[in-house]
Amino acid sequence: MRIGINASFLRKPGTGIGQVSVYFLQTLAELIAEKKQFTEHTFILYCEEVPQLSFALPSNFTIKHFLPWWKRDDLLRKYLWEKQVAPEAIKDACDAFLSLYQSATVFPEIWSGGQPKTIRHTMVVHDIIPRLFSEYRGNMRQAFYWKMVERGIRAAQHIVAMSEHTKQDIVREFNIPEHTLSVAYPAVAPHFRVPITEETVKTVLQKYHLALGYIYHGGGLEVRKNTETVLRAYKVLVTKNPTLPPLVISGKIFPVSNALATDVRGLVATLGLQERVQLLGFIPDADLPALYKGARVFIYSSLYEGFGLPVLEALCVGVPTIASSAASLPEVGGNAVVYVNPHNVGAVAEAIERVINDRGTRETLIARGVSHIYQFRWDIFVQKIFAHIIQ
Repeated sequence: MRIGINASFLRKPGTGIGQVSVYFLQTLAELIAEKKQFTEHTFILYCEEVPQLSFALPSNFTIKHFLPWWKRDDLLRKYLWEKQVAPEAIKDACDAFLSLYQSATVFPEIWSGGQPKTIRHTMVVHDIIPRLFSEYRGNMRQAFYWKMVERGIRAAQHIVAMSEHTKQDIVREFNIPEHTLSVAYPAVAPHFRVPITEETVKTVLQKYHLALGYIYHGGGLEVRKNTETVLRAYKVLVTKNPTLPPLVISGKIFPVSNALATDVRGLVATLGLQERVQLLGFIPDADLPALYKGARVFIYSSLYEGFGLPVLEALCVGVPTIASSAASLPEVGGNAVVYVNPHNVGAVAEAIERVINDRGTRETLIARGVSHIYQFRWDIFVQKIFAHIIQ
């Protein structure tokens, strides 16, 4: 079987979709090389640029890169490239095609020997945030592109959702038959599973001028990540207990004009927390395990996630975690997390206080996390996806 793969996001390995693309292909390459699985198939990777990979691809892989006539890296190019993939895959005689993210690619029927033939299209859908939150389609290009993505989702022969919650969102919002969807959980980057030495933690914390035992909030500063509730809960606690550990927040800080992002600097100033909150900005992925490890508690109070990778990262590192009870996060955290209503400042404050002060709770959460994380593995992710490609 000739299998085409949309690997566009290999050029953006720092994004969530980029990481899934990288580790999906790396694991697939390992399964072919080490376990001799999928050796009977030919794979064609479709890319916008020549990918810079840290691993070798097996001999049954070919990389094909091209750009549409519009070269500027924006939504228009993305749409045109995703539309161009279909005729390229048809020309390459692909039998099946995998999109590693929700895209605008739609395959037409092909007539071969007088009979209609369709390239079986399996699409991984990370989330449908623009469908659920209108602010993510706030201009004409965003609205048009998402409309085309919805068309692509509806046209795919099989959808792989990142969580059961996302699966149910798709079924409800697009009226797609449930039997045409499945769920495959992603995993963390491999370096999150490597034991972290005290020396490594010390070195990374020194880099950011931190001491052990802070309260950590990370994973992005979009409004839906709900950083405002964390800050307001922290203000409640600091007012009661001036000796509370500092709050450390990581994530790219966007301009105030960005309507999708929290004005975190302005909010910290408004709440009078300049001396208690440390804003780190963007953190390189290599530093994140130690940053989690140095915390007394990690809090992720997002209002909506298609999956919620930061929760899984925190559990892998062994830090007690508080998470929102919304959307897919209870699937990710299982019984290893303390859940809170993300809209309730008082509940968030109470959970932080409990986890910080109750050693038994922290030890229980860490112990549960050790066993919980092993159901999230890249080899399982790859196998579940291929079960629907190869039919």
